[in-house]
This record gives sequence, C-alpha cells and structure tokens, in this order.
Amino acid sequence: MLTLDKTLLSVSLAFALAGTAFAQPMDQEAKESYSLGASVGNYLSSQIYKQTELGASVNMDQVMAGLQDAMKNRSKLSEDEMLQALNTRAEKLNKLFTDKLNKIKETNRKASSDYLETNKSRKGVKVTASGLQYEVKKEGAGPQPKEEDIVTVDYSGRLIDGKVFTSPDGKVREEKFVMMTLIPALKEGLTMMKEGSSYTFVVPASLAYGEEGAGDIPPESALIFDVTLKKVEKPGANKDAAMPAGHPKMAWPHG
Repeated sequence: MLTLDKTLLSVSLAFALAGTAFAQPMDQEAKESYSLGASVGNYLSSQIYKQTELGASVNMDQVMAGLQDAMKNRSKLSEDEMLQALNTRAEKLNKLFTDKLNKIKETNRKASSDYLETNKSRKGVKVTASGLQYEVKKEGAGPQPKEEDIVTVDYSGRLIDGKVFTSPDGKVREEKFVMMTLIPALKEGLTMMKEGSSYTFVVPASLAYGEEGAGDIPPESALIFDVTLKKVEKPGANKDAAMPAGHPKMAWPHG
C-alpha cells in the first residue's frame, strides 16, 4: 500500500510532468506551460493523498502511465472499462470513509460521555432536564432574554481537549445574536441568564452539532462555552442587530 506523504507525492508528480524543464531556460510561454503542469500535479497529488489517508492503495506507476497515455490521446482500457474501474474505486472509497467516520464518532462519543459524567460531579455544576450542564461564574441582575430577543454576548467555545473553535486567535469575542437562531444548548442556557451574568456551559453533542459536526467541530463532540450576557434587547429595538455572521466556523448557527 502506498504511504507517501503529501509533499513527496507532489514532488514526484511535478518531476514526472516537468520532464526536462529544469535543464532549459524558461521564457514566458515555458513558465506558463510549466505552471499548468504543476497545477495538474498538485491537484493529482492532493487527490491521491486523500485516498491513501483513507487506506486505499495506489499504484503510482499506473497513475503516471494513465496520465501520459491520456495526454497522447491513447488508452490501454476502453471507456467502459475505465468507468467500471472508477465506479468500483468510488464504492471502495465511500466504504473506507464511512468506516473511518464511524470510528471517529464512536471515539468522540465515548470521550464526550466520560467528560460529561466527570464534569457533572464537580462542585457548582448543575444539570438541566435536557442534559445541559452549567456553572454560574457571576450572577447578574438585569432582564432574562426570551427566544425572540436579541442578545449581546462575550463568548468563547472550545472542545473538551481545550481547542478553541469560535475564533482563529482563541480570544473571547463580542457578538450580537438573535436568540431563535442559536443552537439548542445556548438558546436554553441564555434564557436562564440575567443581563450581566457569566456562565460556563458544558454541552452534550445532542444539544449542539450531533452526528454531523460543523467546521472545526468533529461529530459527536461535547462542547464548552464561556458566556457573558452583556445586553438584552427586544426585536426592533436595534436595527443593526445581526443574524449569526462573522467567523465561518462559529458556534451559533440556526438551532
């Protein structure tokens, strides 16, 4: 089975496509032509790398033979034979991907369950009927938001291994959100908070992104949110209030 890393794959394909380009000075046309070949090589190496990462073997000699024959408008196989071979490979890759994803889900499911079980026994942690765990860091005295309200919050979200996913730099963000657009855990959690409060929520995957995951959040992942509720507004009170926006991997999609 081929186990070349991505860099080595890219280099080997680049050499195969480039031929004697390095031995000759390059004019503009040569540079453009070489770049075209390199871009094809980079694409191929990326596809091959993804397949070998799943555990699918690749015969690089035959990859290069097929590439060279295609460029010379010839083939050792008929179109039907190639279509059948590619369909067979697609089925194999789909199975490998499903098997790998199921293993990831099971690993994350167990790790999340263990974390939730341990966390709920910590002093100060409370658990709602839905399974949402929360800890009051600071209790405010202002109004509590309803589902139709708009909230301004400081927040950060992380996986149970500590990796922050709500901002690229790992810092706390201030955002304004419509309550009804939040994931179930945060919608429930914020309705318990008074303006000025700071809570930490530990969220089961079933109240967040479940079996699918999202962005940097793997499937079946429990999540941890630190949230400070800074302001509660009624609908229409602020025309600048935004639906979830900003960082594409943020943790506040439609619930």
